[in-house]
Amino acid sequence: MTETPQSFIIRQECDKVTQQNGFRIYLGEAAGWRQYNSTTVQGSIWIARDNSGAWLLALDRADVIAKIGMEAFDFAGPGLARFRFVSLPLLYGVMPRIYELAASLSDAPLKEFLYRTKNLPRTTEAERLVVQRIGQNIFRERLIEYWRGRCPLTGIIEKPLLRASHIKPWRDCENDAERLDVHNGLLLSPLWDAAFDDGLLTFDYDGIPVFSDSLSEHTRARFHFDRPINLTIQHRIYLEWHRAKVFDTNSLID
Repeated sequence: MTETPQSFIIRQECDKVTQQNGFRIYLGEAAGWRQYNSTTVQGSIWIARDNSGAWLLALDRADVIAKIGMEAFDFAGPGLARFRFVSLPLLYGVMPRIYELAASLSDAPLKEFLYRTKNLPRTTEAERLVVQRIGQNIFRERLIEYWRGRCPLTGIIEKPLLRASHIKPWRDCENDAERLDVHNGLLLSPLWDAAFDDGLLTFDYDGIPVFSDSLSEHTRARFHFDRPINLTIQHRIYLEWHRAKVFDTNSLID
């Protein structure tokens, strides 16, 4: 769809859309595709414009491609999947989400944690708490990016009212990879977070809340939500653990 080098104006537009969305390292152009990397996330992206005037985007992160929610187009080019946009504003519209996913998925949070704590002592309890707090802050930042700054149940967007809820608690995780895995977390408003953390509610395979029998009908009625949580396979694996180890066993899940 594009084989010739891009014009100066197109090159400038490609550079602009990538610079403004976290992919600031230009790696070169081949067959009309301009390749970019980032200092803060893994993977490359490619931008091009075809002969019809449409804008093209190629991605090489399978996890981002799976989560982005766009239909790939079947045409030749770099990366694992390629997407077509009939206008430049449409390309601009999707770029922030691509960067957010690239920063929050895979092992990016873990690598940031290891980098920021590599020289910190961990001998005393106070020192270990400092390291833990850094990890929890990174986890919260990445959850906010992943869930696009809103509670997936209620739609609440005020950050002071959002809690980074580990599905498998920090203390029970087997390693730092589990602790920093965004799929091991939900971004919940305080009421939902408190009940989830105490095992008074959990979520089924489809992301629908399941309440403990310990909660009265009056209390359950106060848990309003707009929609079930959109879960990945990884979320469901952690939630299986939560149902087995944290959820109030007085309540049975079908």
